[in-house]
Amino acid sequence: MRNQILEDLKSAMKAQDKVKLAVIRMVKSAMQMEELNKKRELSDDEVIDVISKQIKTRKDSIKEFEKGCREDLIEATSKEIEILSTYLPKQLTDEELMEIIEKVFDEIKPQSSKDMGKVMKEVSPLVKGKADMGKVSSIIKSKLN
Repeated sequence: MRNQILEDLKSAMKAQDKVKLAVIRMVKSAMQMEELNKKRELSDDEVIDVISKQIKTRKDSIKEFEKGCREDLIEATSKEIEILSTYLPKQLTDEELMEIIEKVFDEIKPQSSKDMGKVMKEVSPLVKGKADMGKVSSIIKSKLN
């Protein structure tokens, strides 16, 4: 994963794709910062976590831009999300996601919303990087209520 990002950085430089170059540089620096904190090279799963955090930050920014009616910033940020998404594993469909959640519910048999943590603990490793965790959380909450 790390090597793929570095190769894409080089190709974006050669192609003079300024948007892609800026996004990949940002991911690279976020990865380096995380490596400094952990004092070791990141695994592919950890790189996916870094990219997921970057996407989440941008989605939050888009919500703020919508409040301010900044279409130019919304469009630019959406393009950044699109570039970042290429590094994530194939996203689960709603049906696949519901199937995974149903299996976990069958195994754990949660009684109330107090069991939210138990369910999330089991579901998270199965869908990490493959689905929006906010969406997963809201589905589980609605099923518990």
